Amino acid sequence: MVEIGSEPHRLGAIASFHAHIYYDPDSRAEAEQLRRWIGERFVVALGRWHDALVGPHERAMYQVAFAVEVFPTLVPWLMLNHGRLSVLVHPNTTQPLADHTAHALWIGQPLGIRSAKLPEIGEAELPLTPNSTPSLPA
Repeated sequence: MVEIGSEPHRLGAIASFHAHIYYDPDSRAEAEQLRRWIGERFVVALGRWHDALVGPHERAMYQVAFAVEVFPTLVPWLMLNHGRLSVLVHPNTTQPLADHTAHALWIGQPLGIRSAKLPEIGEAELPLTPNSTPSLPA
């Protein structure tokens, strides 16, 4: 549990962000379309498809890694375009457990996180090299 301390966290503690896009067999096509739309519109690193459970995630998913500067456009866009899909957006600081739970936000239906799979303290993940080539406006 993360409690309010005597000093607020600095925004500079956020090295990057992840959005985890969750799907099941019935919503896989929708997840594919959303992934295509993201890659056409945003400078991000689109992660691999994980049809089997991986890490703390309780459902199949893929990750979208992005720089802090992309947050103000990508996250509102996801709010409008996620359809039936659940999306977990979290910062990457030195607190992986808190980042996926207390510091996270959900778009769509919130899902569970296997918190035992996450350390309390770790390395902040810097932005990954983008692998998308946006050609359309957000």
